[in-house]
Amino acid sequence: MLRELFLPLVRYFTPFNIFRYLTFRSAYAAVTALIICYLAGPFVIEKLRVLKFGQAVRTDGPQTHLSKTGTPTMGGILIIAAVSISVVLWVDVKSAYSWIALAALIGFGLIGAADDYLKIKKRSPDGLSPIQKLVLQFVVSLAVVYGIYRFGGASVTKIYVPFLKNHLVDVGLWWIPLAVIYISAWSNAVNITDGLDGLATGLVIFALIAFSILTYVTGRADWSVYLGIPYIKQASELTVFNLALLGACTGFLWFNAHPAEVFMGDAGSLSLGGVLGVLSLMVKKEILLLLIGGMFVAELGSVMLQVLYFKLTKGKRLFRMAPLHHHFELGGLKETKVVVRFWIMGGIFALIALSTLKIQ
Repeated sequence: MLRELFLPLVRYFTPFNIFRYLTFRSAYAAVTALIICYLAGPFVIEKLRVLKFGQAVRTDGPQTHLSKTGTPTMGGILIIAAVSISVVLWVDVKSAYSWIALAALIGFGLIGAADDYLKIKKRSPDGLSPIQKLVLQFVVSLAVVYGIYRFGGASVTKIYVPFLKNHLVDVGLWWIPLAVIYISAWSNAVNITDGLDGLATGLVIFALIAFSILTYVTGRADWSVYLGIPYIKQASELTVFNLALLGACTGFLWFNAHPAEVFMGDAGSLSLGGVLGVLSLMVKKEILLLLIGGMFVAELGSVMLQVLYFKLTKGKRLFRMAPLHHHFELGGLKETKVVVRFWIMGGIFALIALSTLKIQ
């Protein structure tokens, strides 16, 4: 909005030309979202506390977590609000991809908020049933995938693999159901990871740093040709969205770091995971996201393996407890040490993923 407001005034005041530059708008999108989270955080936390939106802690988990009972949750609405305001202010209003990404963030956030509300205010242990949650995730994913398919151009259905310059296969219309499942899976992967103070937030920050670089180079014809990656014109403006989300997550981490003053809840984790899946589809990095978000893959995989092993062995456990972060906690590591080590691994995975850009 600011770009459209100030650029016509360049003839009267030439410094307004700075709103033309993607790097300027992206940087200030991050700053705007971060400041909103930092300033509004105490107010939102207090309101959640007054409304008694407190976290219920599972009794079969690590006993150290019982002290977290009652900590305000559903803090993901703060991230969503900050990103929405920042994107509206700084993005090019003609960028269809940016609005689709924002719609995905809000759509998955509403599902998560409904789940949080039912758990807390309606005293429903599981919130939305697994079937209800999955159906709603599929509905939002389908709407988002249709938008990407509608505006994505001819390359949207092609699958690219790291280390290969050309696409591996064009799956055609099969891309739509595959993309719906893929987005929903990522939404649940981040949701499962969100079990320790700051864990999911920090890992998402590393993933967003990687995606901010990816969207920038993918949206520039010269860089994409040099790196041997597909050029996607709309990708560049996604950098504004990415940095707005990065700023919001950083601002939220100020309150979410151990000991957490607020949890993001499903409103935050489902929306952040869904958006990572959406971004990967938009810039044709679906497979690379498996590396960028390696810790999310490990967390989701640990749950799947635990369930499978439990059924095959008729009651035995592969891990002390799933997801994986609880396995290490029950092994004697303090929560903060598990979180920092997972962050380190998340940063390493992001760096490895970015290194593949030059190995084509």
